[in-house]
Amino acid sequence: MLVSGALAALKISLGLAGHSTAVVADGFESAGDVFSSGFVLLGLTLAAKPADADHPYGHGRLETLTGLMIGMLLAIAGALIAYRALDGLGVHRPPPQSYVLWPLVASAAAKSGLSLAKFHYGRKIGSASLIADAWNDCVDILSATAALAAVGLALADPGRFLAADQYGGFLVGLIVIFTGVRVTRDAALQLMDTMPDPAHMARIRQVALKVPGVRGVEKCFARKTGLQYHVDLHLEVDPEITVRASHDIATEVRIRIRESLDWVADVLVHVEPAP
Repeated sequence: MLVSGALAALKISLGLAGHSTAVVADGFESAGDVFSSGFVLLGLTLAAKPADADHPYGHGRLETLTGLMIGMLLAIAGALIAYRALDGLGVHRPPPQSYVLWPLVASAAAKSGLSLAKFHYGRKIGSASLIADAWNDCVDILSATAALAAVGLALADPGRFLAADQYGGFLVGLIVIFTGVRVTRDAALQLMDTMPDPAHMARIRQVALKVPGVRGVEKCFARKTGLQYHVDLHLEVDPEITVRASHDIATEVRIRIRESLDWVADVLVHVEPAP
């Protein structure tokens, strides 16, 4: 966050001093990254609270809500950046200064490392908000690249390509909007209890079927509640065994799945008579 904040302030100040709309737009986009990173940290902290009587599934959905809000803020910020970039189009203004290129190069290099780290750990722990923040950094790389190209054209031939600087700022805004829509969509799908991919569901079934006494898996559902999934499983067992025996089988299935699959928070097992 400190690195992003310093880069954002540097791009905005040098962009204003160097008369570059694209660099100022990229600076405001980076400033939004600082805010969203703080928001992600808050969401992860709140999501880590243990389950209680009012929240038996835990507080993990707060983390997903954080990702949703980041996506919406990105889309709004992108629209404002795009509008501001084209607002002064056609107005005479001095060409940008060459020194505005350096903070863009530094930003692209720093954000490359940050995005790789966030993607790695976000996917490792299944964090929607951390992955959303990693996409935020990718946006910064793309926007810095677009701003570099726009400023480069304006510097190479101010007479012909001076407006490229403002169009570059507009392109930065469009990139931010696109990323915001994507992040919002992914978080919304999780809030709608979208099932995990077939490979994850197959692994749940495989673990359950290895438990002695299990004759089949009739139904298997899973929904994400923050960083992990809660599973509903309908087991098929011998209809002639006792209730206690079927309960023991169900308990063993629950234990095996939780021990084998670290992305499963808990399992609710329903016992059904095998046909």
